[in-house]
Amino acid sequence: MELFDQLFEQATGQKVSGVSLLPQSGSNRKYYRITGEKGISLIGVYSTNRTENNTFLSFSRAMRNADLKVPQIYAEDLDNNIYLQEDLGDMSLYQHILNTRAKEGGFSAALEELYKRVLDDLKVFQKKAAEVVDFSLCYPRSAFDERSMNWDLQYFKYYFLRLAKIPFNEELLEKDFDSLKDYLLQQPLDIFLYRDFQSRNIMLRGDSLEPWYIDYQGGRRGARHYDVASLLFDAKADIPAETRTRLARYFFAEEADKQMPVFHTFVLIRIMQAMGAYGYRGFFERKEHFLQSIPYALGNIKYILNNNLLPDINIPHLLGVLQALEASHVIQGIINPAKPKLNVFVSSFSYKRVIPNTYNGGGHTFDCRALPNPGRYAEYKQSTGKDADVIAFFDKYQDEMQKFLSAAKTIVGMSVENYMERGFESLMVSFGCTGGQHRSVYCAEAMAKWLKESYDIDVTIKHIEQELKK
Repeated sequence: MELFDQLFEQATGQKVSGVSLLPQSGSNRKYYRITGEKGISLIGVYSTNRTENNTFLSFSRAMRNADLKVPQIYAEDLDNNIYLQEDLGDMSLYQHILNTRAKEGGFSAALEELYKRVLDDLKVFQKKAAEVVDFSLCYPRSAFDERSMNWDLQYFKYYFLRLAKIPFNEELLEKDFDSLKDYLLQQPLDIFLYRDFQSRNIMLRGDSLEPWYIDYQGGRRGARHYDVASLLFDAKADIPAETRTRLARYFFAEEADKQMPVFHTFVLIRIMQAMGAYGYRGFFERKEHFLQSIPYALGNIKYILNNNLLPDINIPHLLGVLQALEASHVIQGIINPAKPKLNVFVSSFSYKRVIPNTYNGGGHTFDCRALPNPGRYAEYKQSTGKDADVIAFFDKYQDEMQKFLSAAKTIVGMSVENYMERGFESLMVSFGCTGGQHRSVYCAEAMAKWLKESYDIDVTIKHIEQELKK
């Protein structure tokens, strides 16, 4: 923080008044919003990958000089692994999609128009950046060539298929990978391929929602289809299929009929690369955000296969592996996670002692002292609410008892159903009376019996006062 303070004051002439750590993404870089005493805000970046830092800084300066909408670099101290860049705000395209869906319930026409603006920018970006960046600085590869494709496919094989326990024949799969690469490499590698051109890396500024672009340090030479695939098949953006098709055709314009099969093949390799990341970050590193993206990726693969969108490439084993993905018990556990069984703890207690503590600060406590009390009669002094004579006593007052229990069951049932739906693990239901012997015990037993008969849950019952007397 001291190094950031010094670099910020050197760059802006202002002392730092506030620093906040921003949410971390898939990389190991750390981002901080640093605010100066006069209001200026910059993003401080800490990364120990010197090569990647050099690439990002060089690309940023070259692109900014070419009037591309990327953050300005204010200062750097690479010996200490830090630099300062322009703060583009908090509103990413992805967040805007979430906000719009929350308000309008779907993927609106305005969102589609915004995507067209982004695709227009992409055409400019691909051409201009290719003219100005130093491709010798690309990290880890200067082109999305055969070796780059192979890395992505191996990433998918070892970090997704292996970790998800998907069976495959390695020799046949590698043969199909070669066929896939041969087809893709027929396209010219003549533009700047952004590599991770997706909604989280597009920031929207001002009331006009002007798109600006970040996280292009993985860029390299490549084919124009790849970034369109990254954008339109961005897993959690979940763009409707018909909208994706319209937007892809918008990008390729008069060449759309010819380019769509090629485009969908790049979609396939992009999805496999992303699934490799989901496997590594999700299965291996246990980061929940990446696991949540897997069902969306599977849906995109099913859409491509079920609609026969791929050209005639000889990749039978790969297609079989992709079709079998959902059969994996590992993936099914993510798509349909097993919810923990709810355990309802039912107890009786005496108000002469302390009311029981509830689990997680929640639950229901019912006061039975308004019910008829067998404890007033000598013949019931040694009995409890579990004994036949006390049960017979309450049979005489069934209207009052059933009215009370019916209300309690309605309240408890609402909680049980809600807790089961939300995957909660515990609920406490307590009944108290003066002595913790008759009314509370009877009601606790009746509630436990009803819960066991009505729901697939575990029920534990405990009569606190009676256990204390033993």
